[in-house]
Amino acid sequence: MATLALFGTDSLALPKSLQEAVEHGEVFTRGWVVELILDLIGYTPDKDLCDTKLIEPACGGGAFLGAIASRVSASCHAHGRPLTDATEAVRAFDLLDHNVEQSRTLITRALQDEGWGPADSEQIAAAWVRQSDYLLQADSDHRADYVVGNPPYIRLEDVPDDRMAAYRDACPTMSGRADIYIGFYETALRSLTPGGRLGFICADRWMRNQYGRALRRLVTRGFSMDLVLTMHDVDAFDEQVSAYPAITVISNHRQGPAVVADTTRAFDAARSRDFAAWCRSGAREQIDAEAFQAVRLPHWFPGEESWPAASPARLAMLEDLTKRFGLLEDPRTGTRVGIGVATGADKVFLTQDADAVEPDRLLPMAMVRDTTNGTLDWGGTYLVNPWSTDGDLVDLSAYPRLASYLDRHGDALRKRYVAVKQPHRWYKTIDKVDARLTRRPKLLFPDMKLTIHPVLDEGGLYPHHNLYYIVSDTWDLRVLGGLLLSGIAQAFVEAYAVRMRGGTLRFQAQYLRKIRVPEPEAIDERDRAALADAFDRRDVEAATEAALRVYGLTELPE
Repeated sequence: MATLALFGTDSLALPKSLQEAVEHGEVFTRGWVVELILDLIGYTPDKDLCDTKLIEPACGGGAFLGAIASRVSASCHAHGRPLTDATEAVRAFDLLDHNVEQSRTLITRALQDEGWGPADSEQIAAAWVRQSDYLLQADSDHRADYVVGNPPYIRLEDVPDDRMAAYRDACPTMSGRADIYIGFYETALRSLTPGGRLGFICADRWMRNQYGRALRRLVTRGFSMDLVLTMHDVDAFDEQVSAYPAITVISNHRQGPAVVADTTRAFDAARSRDFAAWCRSGAREQIDAEAFQAVRLPHWFPGEESWPAASPARLAMLEDLTKRFGLLEDPRTGTRVGIGVATGADKVFLTQDADAVEPDRLLPMAMVRDTTNGTLDWGGTYLVNPWSTDGDLVDLSAYPRLASYLDRHGDALRKRYVAVKQPHRWYKTIDKVDARLTRRPKLLFPDMKLTIHPVLDEGGLYPHHNLYYIVSDTWDLRVLGGLLLSGIAQAFVEAYAVRMRGGTLRFQAQYLRKIRVPEPEAIDERDRAALADAFDRRDVEAATEAALRVYGLTELPE
């Protein structure tokens, strides 16, 4: 299908549709970026490259292949081998016939410029480049020591249905609303020989969003994430695109140390060589240059959950704290993170009428607006509570006012999914109410805020579902509140959380659970008092100063 030939490029386009993509053409990787990727994966002429296999899954006009040809040529000269020995050393794929021809012409010209004869150069070019769909090749065509390139970036739902089904069958990690590049990562990783290396420049969103979850699981279970070089502000392509690119290097071996780096607009060809030299040297654990910052971590972040995003220095801090401290949620301290009740019909179940139903069927509710100024200021909202203290729904015959109230709203309540699924329990809220939580002291966290915002409920209110909460059997919640008010807790959440428009963060349970904390008894009296006082005064700076001492840090990296 001709329009799908867009996939076979070394480009990073961001189309809204296939037609728009075709109209806008391709965006090619700059030559110095190609050279950097080849250096980072170790594809260098000092090796006998005739005895290796490199694959480029989507070659486009040949931006990568020109550099690859030059390196293969230099390797042949260095090892005294004829060019024809490299016939099987490289394999490139593309769907567009004119891209195939352009790539072959570029390879032929590059090899002739290196002094090889026309016949041998043309033979190599014809052997290296194939018009084919990389994702649908047989596994035997994929085995490689190196895979490099810039996989195409397009929504899977923009692919015709038959091809989309074929892609999903071939690449199980392409679940949900995945982008095509997910399949390129999966296919490339599965093709690597032991010790083989992948080097892609691609959007980095898969490291954090939902559709990248299966790919993250594949990487952490079977491969080593060796390097992530973020290049959001760098002109890495011949045209300006907003694609959040990063270079990733992943190897087929047990996870080892990982380099994490970020760049500024000053990162260019010369600075890229400096970066590659630093990576090869292994001399320093951390470097802070004008054009890039980088750090060597002892290992990569485990699991399929969102991988953290932060400056290299801050990631190094988070790695250090992860190694030295336990998780906030901990059964040993009885510390638990949860979310308030979702009703499925707030207009029915929430009221400010204190006489709406029987008094013991009204549960005072903590709402986000009650937490705005940092202390709990209850606004008078109640939950019309259909749950008994033993965790089951109450018998409506025992509560005539409640029965009458719910019956007046019966049509709306019975249309809800939970009611359709369980018609005999039509008046339940989505979440069950745990009556014990009302009486417990707890820290409340509004779901969406610019900064972390713990608020103490001494006991008496039940949280609404837009509030997350923390309870503990061990912690003095004012001390814990001081730790969680600090810039260190903010750094944990910022690294993992989804950031909304305007910089608003989602302070959801899965992100709060990422926070590391010391043992409560390990904090001395001076710091306990300082944290509690900072929490009472809502003084983030004082809380951060005390938290730095508690965590054994001298500063909070930017």
